[in-house]
Amino acid sequence: QVQLVESGGGLVQAGGSLRLSCAASTNVLRFTTMNWYRQTPGKQRELVASIPRMGSTYYVDSVKGRFGITRDNAKNTVYLQMNSLKPEDTAVYYCNAREGRDYYWGQGTQVTVSS
Repeated sequence: QVQLVESGGGLVQAGGSLRLSCAASTNVLRFTTMNWYRQTPGKQRELVASIPRMGSTYYVDSVKGRFGITRDNAKNTVYLQMNSLKPEDTAVYYCNAREGRDYYWGQGTQVTVSS
């Protein structure tokens, strides 16, 4: 069974940085894409960034130029580097992996950005 474990969330002031990690229990290259989503109360989960097995990364417009998604194949870990954080980035961030029609989710990690 695939497990995804996120870490790295916390409280940070606006303008600060955090790096989220998502450790997979299996070879990350088996996944078509690995993704970071975020969700705030009362809103739908939003795709923030995506890194495919092959091809270009994707970012939602609101984080372009501030966030970076990378993958360490040797560690089976995906990272989300978040810089110049804004209060509107406050959310629970979820790691997601897609393999064909199957999706796997982590438990989420809270990111809170104070103004």
